[in-house]
Amino acid sequence: MMKSALPILLLFSSMALPLSAINQAPDTLSTTLHQSSPPLQASGSDSIPDQMLNEVVVKGEKSQIRSRDGSMVVDLPSIVRNKPVSNILEALTYLPGVTSDGGMLSLAGAGTVSIILNGEPTDMSVETLYQLLYSMPVDKLKNVEIMYAAPAKYHVKGAVLNIILKTPTPLDGLQGQLWAGYEQTHRPSYGAGAAATYAIKKWTFDMNYSLRDGRGKDREITHSNHLVDGIRHLIEEDNSRISHKLSNLIYASTAYSFTKESSLKLTYNGQFTSNSKNLSHTTGTLGQSLNTSTYQSPIAFHYAAIRYTTPFGLAAGGEFSHYSERRHQYLQSLSPDAPVMDASNRQRVSRTHVYADMTHQINDMAINYGAEYTSASDHSRQSFLLPENPGFNSTLNEKTIQVYAGMQGSFPFGLSLTASLAGEYYHNASVHNWDFVPQLGATYYRTPTSIFQLSFFSERVYPSYWELHGATGYLNPYSIVVGNPDLLPTLKYSGQFSYIFRQKYVATLYVKYNDRASAQLPYQSPTELQLIYQTVNMNYTRTVGLHLHIPLELKSILNSTVTANLFNQRAKAYRFHDISFDNRRWTFYGELNNTLRFSPTSPIAISLDISCITPSIQGIGNLTGLWKMDAGIKWSFAKKRCCELNLKCNDIFNTWSPTLTIDTRGQDYRMKVVDMTRSLNLTFVYRFNGFKPHETDIDTSRFGTGK
Repeated sequence: MMKSALPILLLFSSMALPLSAINQAPDTLSTTLHQSSPPLQASGSDSIPDQMLNEVVVKGEKSQIRSRDGSMVVDLPSIVRNKPVSNILEALTYLPGVTSDGGMLSLAGAGTVSIILNGEPTDMSVETLYQLLYSMPVDKLKNVEIMYAAPAKYHVKGAVLNIILKTPTPLDGLQGQLWAGYEQTHRPSYGAGAAATYAIKKWTFDMNYSLRDGRGKDREITHSNHLVDGIRHLIEEDNSRISHKLSNLIYASTAYSFTKESSLKLTYNGQFTSNSKNLSHTTGTLGQSLNTSTYQSPIAFHYAAIRYTTPFGLAAGGEFSHYSERRHQYLQSLSPDAPVMDASNRQRVSRTHVYADMTHQINDMAINYGAEYTSASDHSRQSFLLPENPGFNSTLNEKTIQVYAGMQGSFPFGLSLTASLAGEYYHNASVHNWDFVPQLGATYYRTPTSIFQLSFFSERVYPSYWELHGATGYLNPYSIVVGNPDLLPTLKYSGQFSYIFRQKYVATLYVKYNDRASAQLPYQSPTELQLIYQTVNMNYTRTVGLHLHIPLELKSILNSTVTANLFNQRAKAYRFHDISFDNRRWTFYGELNNTLRFSPTSPIAISLDISCITPSIQGIGNLTGLWKMDAGIKWSFAKKRCCELNLKCNDIFNTWSPTLTIDTRGQDYRMKVVDMTRSLNLTFVYRFNGFKPHETDIDTSRFGTGK
């Protein structure tokens, strides 16, 4: 029912380092005058003799961070130019305030972050989007806009990374890239792909294909001192899982430009995952068990979109996505040898999204308004052969209508502002509610040296479809995962205030408040020896923190970035199953990234990154402190350096593995995640005709039966 017994590493999305934004301003210049001889003395005449300056040296430093319409614009290509990265997904982790937790990106001061491409709405799944970004070269990346509070016109709630790509022109001809990669963790994985762009007259074409043979391994050791009817029972378990899947991703896009301001774009994205299998082996106090999860047909995700823009400010489009999965799960006890569970899960989700936006430009002010409609139908089924369980066969239909109005503009006294207010109506079989979603982004600056930014947003986050059906899954005979039809959406509020000094040093004060926040954590049943994982609503979680981002450079040879994040977390629940808790703690996260080149033109760059975090909380539980060291080397070679070889080792000393402890209100549980995070990655890239590749977007956070 889920990839591991505990989504521990989602912790770091709650502590993700905060980020900031900056106003657009010219680069900072410094001028030094050098005089080679003493000043000439005036002669007896009235004339003033000429004075010769030996040289005038102008040293320019390109700004890494600018501001535009209340968002932060980051020159990411220049930041990662010498880093051992070969694709856009890896590059995003070098954005200020962005961290990767178990492969999922999060943004400081905001937690989860959505990704869009060139400001266009998208309805693709997170997994498909990440695989697509993984297969996309950095070369086509122009810059990235970071928005803590995305305006309603983007049709995305909350914090957003807007990836801006370079657009091919007919003069570029056919451009492309071939790549192949190898990753060694406890098991080897392989990948390969190709990407190409082409433009002719008013047409542009983008295509991308990637294939990845992924293999993984996880392991946890648990100690559960379980209280039942006043008696403690010590249950110790060693859980090991291996997984395998073959993922194919196809992306194709074509656009036709009627004029400079008017175009029609068609996009298709498909992901097909075959040969998927998960095998979990448990040994411990209750004996041995084997849990096998296989997919009876490939997991398929299809996404198609059309978008039309006009010269008079109208943008309209539609998207359709379809997800299908068929999974069989069989759990048997090996001592004694007996079947425990035999179940089949099926899910089909279809979703349609249409929208229309209108923008009016009035001097330096833009007024925008629009509407969108989303309809989703989820048909899911679970049937049991063992044990006796009626399962379910039901359909969830939901509809969302949103209308909004907003504005953005700049004022002569140094203030730029973007603001919007959206009214959203949500409807399903049991819920009918209106929400008003405000958004505000403001930037103030008088000189490029000091820039201030303020942002605020709110959003409603809905649970996964599978959880709402109330499905039941088994991890082993002792641990089960239970759905929750009564699970309520989470209301998220977030605010950030940033100070940017010299367009690269950033200090951000932030606060996050999640009303009815949900968590899936282990709970020891008081009536039977059963460990229950169920996503339930808490009262709230709250995080307040201060984040610092400090880049340093030494003669274009050594580039370093210091990140420091001090924050206070609190999680409170009056009713977590049948107990209550109020958990809080101060936590510090620190990171030092270094890139060394032997000379400014050296084809070889070496990186060394160190991270650490002090003890933190996850709902009712407490997590131990962690540290890790990563290192890599990048070699660019051949004609015009069209070939690239990247070697990187993550978590060299295998230390980025936390221990979860729950010891309150009769609950006594400890889980140690065993050292499974070290990996060795080798990637070879070949580019032809000066390739500058492409991108795309997705969100399937609510899809899948493994929730």
